[in-house]
Amino acid sequence: MVDLLLGLQWGDEGKGKIVDVLTKEYDIIARFQGGPNAGHTLEFDGIKHVLHTIPSGIFHKNAINIVGNGVVIDPVIFKKELENLDQFNIDIVSKLLISRKAHLILPTHRLLDAASEASKGKAKIGSTLKGIGPTYMDKTGRNGMRVGDLEFEDWKTKYRALADKHEAMINFYNVEIEYNLAELEAEFCEGVERLKTLTFIDSEEYIFKAQAEGKKILAEGAQGSLLDIDFGTYPFVTSSNTTAAGACTGLGVAPNKIERVLGIFKAYTTRVGSGPFPTELFDADGETMGRVGNEFGATTGRPRRCGWLDLVALKYAVQINGVTELMMMKADVLSGFKTIKVCTAYDYNGEKINHLPYNIEEKNVTPIYEELKGWAKDLTQMTKAEELPASLNDYISFLEEHLGVPIKIVSVGPDRLQTIHR
Repeated sequence: MVDLLLGLQWGDEGKGKIVDVLTKEYDIIARFQGGPNAGHTLEFDGIKHVLHTIPSGIFHKNAINIVGNGVVIDPVIFKKELENLDQFNIDIVSKLLISRKAHLILPTHRLLDAASEASKGKAKIGSTLKGIGPTYMDKTGRNGMRVGDLEFEDWKTKYRALADKHEAMINFYNVEIEYNLAELEAEFCEGVERLKTLTFIDSEEYIFKAQAEGKKILAEGAQGSLLDIDFGTYPFVTSSNTTAAGACTGLGVAPNKIERVLGIFKAYTTRVGSGPFPTELFDADGETMGRVGNEFGATTGRPRRCGWLDLVALKYAVQINGVTELMMMKADVLSGFKTIKVCTAYDYNGEKINHLPYNIEEKNVTPIYEELKGWAKDLTQMTKAEELPASLNDYISFLEEHLGVPIKIVSVGPDRLQTIHR
């Protein structure tokens, strides 16, 4: 059976840390969607690591890490990730496997991303400008280049035809973007050569055989459920399926082979970039969350918008993913708040509702809050569930009652050791 690990908010929930914590229980960690617009942060032995495409189990010697067919790969960024790992003496060739069906992000995909975003003016969606959207557009438009193409001698011919098409499209946007394509392509080719030193596999067959052999597999998602192309806050979403269904299409895993669905959420809510955010705070409480939580994007460095926990949106994510157990991150950040608010319903155009509606723009939605008593204790040195303050346990019980799913892990800091199992 395959277990899934998913983010349940707008990303940045702490998936990288939890994958790292759980990897010792699994033989294979497999990333199933997204691209280097994701940043998974891991911290241990006094060192902070940020991964963008490589699965978060890479630091464990016994785990095989797979980049699945649903992922889009930028060879330039991938090369830099590999260079950052060189110092850790990891057997990359045998421990990191790449699906031949994964699509490649070309330099012109990034340029198209920039041109498209610039053309939208104030209506920008907050793209990370990594070329993710244009790459997925080529994938669904049946124009894309895949990792497997690099094994054929004529891959540069295919590249040239697609890049030329992209340049014509860039001109269509009629915006000013400066670039030197020759330099970008030289960098891209260097990345491709490094990528070709790795092991390419037919990942769906590899995973099928691993299942038959009884191997334990953890599928790792990127971004968050509220950024799902179908079920997220469209159009302010990513370009892939970040929900549980994405693991089936992004790895070739049959739905009846999925067992545990592990959902990760923060004790509050954050969002990077544009898009509606009903519980967003613009006061001292929001500033405190951002400062104490060090809320800056792992990929872009952009400050994250902060707000109280939105249980309406979280319950929606639990339902569409079939979450079987929850993990609450950054409980330590809320230490010191006398009162903690939780959004349990919306006033939707004058009607009280408990579900996520089609549109959650501010003009349509006002959050309805319940207040709980906060806690003042520093949680960061705690290692056992019995040490947690009573008010935090009340908060956890309140959430479990509303969500109908147990919270099995409470994170009290960024280090892998700052993880309390319940």
